[in-house]
Amino acid sequence: QVQLVESGGGLVQPGGSLRLSCTASRFIWNYYVIGWFRQAPGKEREGVSCTRDSDGSTYYTDSVSGRFTISRDKAKNTVYLQMNSLKPEDTAVYYCAATQIVGTVQASCVPWRQPYWGQGTQVTVSS
Repeated sequence: QVQLVESGGGLVQPGGSLRLSCTASRFIWNYYVIGWFRQAPGKEREGVSCTRDSDGSTYYTDSVSGRFTISRDKAKNTVYLQMNSLKPEDTAVYYCAATQIVGTVQASCVPWRQPYWGQGTQVTVSS
């Protein structure tokens, strides 16, 4: 079992930045994909960005590519999501999730494949 705890959400103006953190209760690298998902009001949960430590590969959904960066600190069992140039449409509850590797990192970065979830953190982009 893996527990995931997110932090770092908040209210930010359009064009601003936030960094989300997700700390795992135990070592989960090598055989896991860990990443970030979000759910806006009235919309389905979607994969935002995921990373696979075994080969360092990453995935970003098109709407955040070039603005968001996923990174990890293995010593701290923590993965980060640096979000720059935030837009109002980025407003959502952001969740950290993890799954054992299934195919490519993109193929693993879908909500229904994730057995482990954090509690979520609200990100609001508004002026």
